[in-house]
Amino acid sequence: MCNRARLKNEPETLFGSAAKLFSARPRDNRFDPQELRPKGRCYVIREDAGQRAWDVMTWDVLGGKAPWPMTNVRKLGLPQWRVLAEKPGNRCIVPLTEFCEFTPDKHDLADGKPPLKGEMWFSVTNQPVFAVAGFWQTTEKGNGFAMVTCDANDLVAPIHPKAMITILDPKDVDTWLRGSYDDIAALQRPYEARSMSVRGPVFPTRNR
Repeated sequence: MCNRARLKNEPETLFGSAAKLFSARPRDNRFDPQELRPKGRCYVIREDAGQRAWDVMTWDVLGGKAPWPMTNVRKLGLPQWRVLAEKPGNRCIVPLTEFCEFTPDKHDLADGKPPLKGEMWFSVTNQPVFAVAGFWQTTEKGNGFAMVTCDANDLVAPIHPKAMITILDPKDVDTWLRGSYDDIAALQRPYEARSMSVRGPVFPTRNR
């Protein structure tokens, strides 16, 4: 479920944010915010003391406390997630350019190598950069975040029928970051399929 995504932009004024960072941008060469992967450090937008700006967090809201990175959360009503989702200070949005789901079936590329699944990349046609609902917390390994998921729409369902990330309309960003728990629970819904596009399958590890 959405463990690959991309953001082609460096911090700028988006969704009411200032073009600044709450924390310093990492200087090591392992920081690659344009390619989001589990346990990778990524850009998010959050609010602190009434200011909205960018931050750098790890894509694992449990900070390594589970057998696998906790990158996506569906059931906001579970006690461990509700305690975060209820607090505006623990909510964030994740700006993305596109996100990936893998094809259900493997493809034989006739190159003498084993069949493999292809990457399907989804984007929002009317938003070059779109906002995904998320929340975060401080862990022993630093600040970590997760994306919130919802039912899959008609475009995503043939590839990943169980769920998709919760994409927000720009007018709903303020509600996600500042609203009540009931307000944000109402936003946990699939984005309109007609406003999205998909490309693929692509096989970046193989040359054809």
